[in-house]
Amino acid sequence: MQILQLRGAMAESIWLNCSTGVSVDRPVLLGFAPAKLLHRYSFADVLNEDTGLGYQRRFNSQHSQDFRRYIRQTGASTIPLTLNLRPYEKGWKVENVGCGQARLEIELDAGKIMAQVDCQHRLGCLEDLDIQLPFMCYVGLSLKEEMEVFSTINSKAKGLSNSLLDFHDAHLAGDLAKDRPEIFIALHLNNDPDSPWCRQLDLGGESTSGMTRRASLRTMQKAIKRFLNSTRSLKTRSPETVTQIVMSFWRAVAEVLPAQWSTPRKHILTKGVGVYALMDIAADLYNEAEDGAKLDRGYFVNRLADFAYDIDWSTTGRLKGLGGEGGVNEAVEYIRETRKRSHLKVVSNG
Repeated sequence: MQILQLRGAMAESIWLNCSTGVSVDRPVLLGFAPAKLLHRYSFADVLNEDTGLGYQRRFNSQHSQDFRRYIRQTGASTIPLTLNLRPYEKGWKVENVGCGQARLEIELDAGKIMAQVDCQHRLGCLEDLDIQLPFMCYVGLSLKEEMEVFSTINSKAKGLSNSLLDFHDAHLAGDLAKDRPEIFIALHLNNDPDSPWCRQLDLGGESTSGMTRRASLRTMQKAIKRFLNSTRSLKTRSPETVTQIVMSFWRAVAEVLPAQWSTPRKHILTKGVGVYALMDIAADLYNEAEDGAKLDRGYFVNRLADFAYDIDWSTTGRLKGLGGEGGVNEAVEYIRETRKRSHLKVVSNG
């Protein structure tokens, strides 16, 4: 590494000597640099759920501190950090010098020009260390290409949110409504201002509304997939129409059970077992509808009002502690049995 004063009005620049090559089909630079230098000029593009920008998981400070303690030990090592020189960021250029070598020039005041594709927790707490680290840096990947690389590298990574992978799938899909309708519908529930789930699903990033979030995107999309498989609704309706039906159901749930909906910590409506169970009940109500019936909020309100009040939705009652596939099945059976008894009661009184 060299720090040189360039001619003219340009600021001092850092020159990193690198080897050039390709990682399968992508051009990359391979080199070494002090940890604090790489930290200074790179950033983790964490998903901001409020704006929809970014794509990476939340920063885990403990994870990063653990790596800091490790890397300072005698005999410590690490695989190369994976970075990407963003094509639209100013303050850098690559000069090929031949024989498989290049120099990466970074202006001292360039700012955060490299995205941390796979190293945010390794670099996160190393801003003051001179320890030499190896790096592999892609040159000019687009944001979509960068996201694809990140998702591929981390698809099986411990601690990476499944909901964040679903979010990646949504952005990388050519036709989301056709390719992954369950994610299409779940994201619509999370994004539509008229949805009771608006900004309530945990996508795996960071959000100012984090304390009010309830279920995860992964939970919701899997529950919706159960609904789609049970109703086969996409054989006769468009994904957009089915989305409105699912939205109408959840609006009805929030309307019929306002107290339970507004206190998620005390009730299971928005917890995993509740989301799965209610989508199964939504499938029942869908399949029972007469041909030509309007499956709107009013339809679901009327059906839910017939039995929803008779169910103990609390986290301390009949549904306490249920989890997993068996717990969901038990919850669905309990709701269905309660609904059946409520129906018989109405018939006998009629």
